[in-house]
Amino acid sequence: MFNALILNQEEKRTLASVELIDEAQLPEGDVLIDVDYSSLNYKDGLAITGKGKIIRNFPMVPGIDLAGTVVSSQDERYQAGDKVVLTGWGVGENHWGGMAQRACLKADWLVPLPAGLDSKKAMMVGTAGFTGMLCVQALLDAGVKPEDGEVLVTGASGGVGSVAVTLLAQLGYKVAAVTGRAEQNGPLLEKLGASRIIERAEFEQPARPLEKQIWAGAVDTVGSKVLAKVLSQMDYNGAVAACGLAGGFDLPTTVMPFILRNVRLQGVDSVSCPTEKRIAAWQKLVELLPDSYFEQACTEIELAEAPKYAEDITNGQVTGRVVIKL
Repeated sequence: MFNALILNQEEKRTLASVELIDEAQLPEGDVLIDVDYSSLNYKDGLAITGKGKIIRNFPMVPGIDLAGTVVSSQDERYQAGDKVVLTGWGVGENHWGGMAQRACLKADWLVPLPAGLDSKKAMMVGTAGFTGMLCVQALLDAGVKPEDGEVLVTGASGGVGSVAVTLLAQLGYKVAAVTGRAEQNGPLLEKLGASRIIERAEFEQPARPLEKQIWAGAVDTVGSKVLAKVLSQMDYNGAVAACGLAGGFDLPTTVMPFILRNVRLQGVDSVSCPTEKRIAAWQKLVELLPDSYFEQACTEIELAEAPKYAEDITNGQVTGRVVIKL
């Protein structure tokens, strides 16, 4: 028997409670894991509060991230005692996730925990940091070099954005960070490596088809008119890695940046990312993230506190990462 956060739905309301459940209730999978840590992401907040249509089938254990220790495995790639990490693959959405003391998962979804990270640090990175790394890798693959000019990161105070700022600065890029709370978040972003802070309001005005060329590259977590503005300001041959829709899923732009400035818009998905690419990204995160990243704001909570923090994160009242000790 072990504790799990169980979500149920009654009269279209999502109810969350910590319950004692039996291992036999776990869904099918190749690998049984003792979960050390999970984390609370914005998507988890939407699922737990019911503010977003994240979960279709109930009951469900939320938690799109987890790190822990293999108890038993039917797959030869993993043995009892191995440390593993999981992000994505619909876990915590349509397969019971990380907010439980045990999880049963497909071996294909797992990645060995890289040397240099423990379970807590892995969850301080989590889906957000992993996605940030994929975005930075997309800019590297597009040939954007530090000497080409400034790189912009939107939604810079969020999980993806803050890791992207850190990684780009570690790689020698000059980083401009866009945030809606410049006064509050500016000092932290500068500590992570941003060379200047820009108020989000500057990117919320309607974009002209083409504006002054400013950015060699960009990581966008916002979408909608912010991404349209970014595209209109890209340098010739610039590239944008887009991974989020915090501002909306529409894109009110034109083909002009693409056909007149040779701009590349690269979508970045972390949910179904292939295993080889996952392993490489996690290894790169270990190499590039400085100790100072792990010294930033991080709140460690117990499982029973997750519903309260889920409400807070959906109301924009959480700074830094929230990790859940199982």
